[in-house]
Amino acid sequence: MIDVDVVLHEAGLENSHVQDFVRHWAALTGAERIEVINASDDPRLLREALDAGELLPAGEGRYYSRSYVKDTARSEERTVVATSDPADAGVYNNWRPAAEMRPLLEERMRGASAGKTMYVVPYLMAPPGSPLEAYAAGVELTDCRTVVLHMIRMARVGVEHINDLADPASFVRGVHVTGDLETLGQGTPDDQRYFVTVADERTILHYGSSYGGNALLGKIAHGLRQASYDGWRSGQFLAEQFMLLGITDRETGGTYHICGGFPSASGKTNLAMMLAPDALGDRYHVEFYGDDIAWLRVDPEDGRIYAINPEFGVFGVAKDTNEATNPTAVDAIGPDTGTIFTNVAYNENTGDVWWEGKTPEPPADTTGWRDWTGQLISERPADGKDAPWAHPNSRFTTTLAKVPNIAPDFDKAQGVPIDAIIFGGRTRDREPLIRAVTDVAEGVYDGLTLGAEATFAAEGVEGQLRYDPMSMRPFLSYAEGAYAAHWLAIIGAATSKPLFAHVNWFQRDAEDGRFLWPGYRDNLRALLWLMKLKNGEVTGIRTPVGIVPTREELDLAGMDVRPEDLDRLLGIDVARWRQEMEHREEHLAQFGGLPEAIWEAHRRVAAALDAAQS
Repeated sequence: MIDVDVVLHEAGLENSHVQDFVRHWAALTGAERIEVINASDDPRLLREALDAGELLPAGEGRYYSRSYVKDTARSEERTVVATSDPADAGVYNNWRPAAEMRPLLEERMRGASAGKTMYVVPYLMAPPGSPLEAYAAGVELTDCRTVVLHMIRMARVGVEHINDLADPASFVRGVHVTGDLETLGQGTPDDQRYFVTVADERTILHYGSSYGGNALLGKIAHGLRQASYDGWRSGQFLAEQFMLLGITDRETGGTYHICGGFPSASGKTNLAMMLAPDALGDRYHVEFYGDDIAWLRVDPEDGRIYAINPEFGVFGVAKDTNEATNPTAVDAIGPDTGTIFTNVAYNENTGDVWWEGKTPEPPADTTGWRDWTGQLISERPADGKDAPWAHPNSRFTTTLAKVPNIAPDFDKAQGVPIDAIIFGGRTRDREPLIRAVTDVAEGVYDGLTLGAEATFAAEGVEGQLRYDPMSMRPFLSYAEGAYAAHWLAIIGAATSKPLFAHVNWFQRDAEDGRFLWPGYRDNLRALLWLMKLKNGEVTGIRTPVGIVPTREELDLAGMDVRPEDLDRLLGIDVARWRQEMEHREEHLAQFGGLPEAIWEAHRRVAAALDAAQS
């Protein structure tokens, strides 16, 4: 029998509310041992995981993990937001009553950690001393050692973060139980998995996975879903799936900070980790703050919007990461970085790792190489030789400190002031390279109608967007109408408001399908124009959907782009946009209680397009 009190006392965990929480769930899950985790435990846990075969060495100071083959990504259909108020139900948050979900999860978790260690992971999802620290403290209970190792990289871990809370009872309570992964019926009508955020109780209950956002409860469940709900209920902040970067102009001394949301496969991580193009590198320096989450609030001292990255690490997609697309990430996951790779290809003889896009072709010598399922590449059957070596959602996990251009003030308690909020989807036409939006309601409207093109096969309508409001579609925790109103309230309360903008790096030539814009490091040029617009140094051209640059206003030094391509990149196809407005109206109409200001913004844009066409 575990003497929980003795274990917690010896570990220095003194918060009685946390002690009660651990005691309850240790009894319910049937855990055999309890271990309280601090970040300093990482070397020991790595050795234990290697000895147990849970990790494999992937070169000097790097590690490899392979998950169960049916447990490789977030599962949106099994992810639920539960509260006691049906008014919290939205189109996308998969709302269920807390009174239904809590006992259902308790029953699945009962006795499910028998024979295992319950790891107690106290953590903080904010820089210490942050004005939002009250919403950042959490404790995750997990029965999986690799989850602990990922949490140490993704959050600030240690008992000091929960022992001295201003309100000792105010912490997010997270329980992760892996379950018997081979018997859970993943993807079938008998699927036993559930990933539930009981938002109004600040409790997270996840059962049936050991992977990523399903298991690292501080990351998405707390950092986005719970924090978004807390920000709304408190009226104090926004929690968004946003990247955050800084730009320093060495010539003028000016420093700018930009955050923004991008749907999946729209270039968010590559933009966050961007370097200046060679021709502009002497003047401009880009600094990395984060690639996935930002919390935004109004600072009462200067009335500006400030942002923090609540995370402590990067959980990046490996696919297509290489020296050309993201040299910053390549350095961040190099030797001696403590990086954990998950579900990439692995060479059991050399410890090397590989994924699609790391090099143009996979290693020619397949000796020792196993794909993400563990199968030897050399023994693949003839009909499987062309299958991917790495899973498309394979990942790397490293700490922010390992990113070579990490901002020196990334852990600043106050955060950094935001000059612009940008949204970016993936569209072959319709969206120009960049368009600025100066009106707050129109900026929020633009975020609510953010989308990326789906394929003909996926959606049945070629070129139609899959809308992803603010890039938060999988992470919304309350109704969309209230979400839009909260956005208007937070940004509206700022006396010095950020500029909004929409970017698109993915326009294609209609004839040959090539990209019109080179992307990657050259994307900085569009952001520099945006900052010049904010400073009044350029004026751009007003269009029905925002302000676009003139070709003379873009700094194209060292860049070779065809004049006709530039015309396309900066042009507005009014007819195509009018067609898009019909889809936008259908999209917005499904959300109950949208503020009238959003509908007014929609009507203004539609009227401007009608006038332009006539």
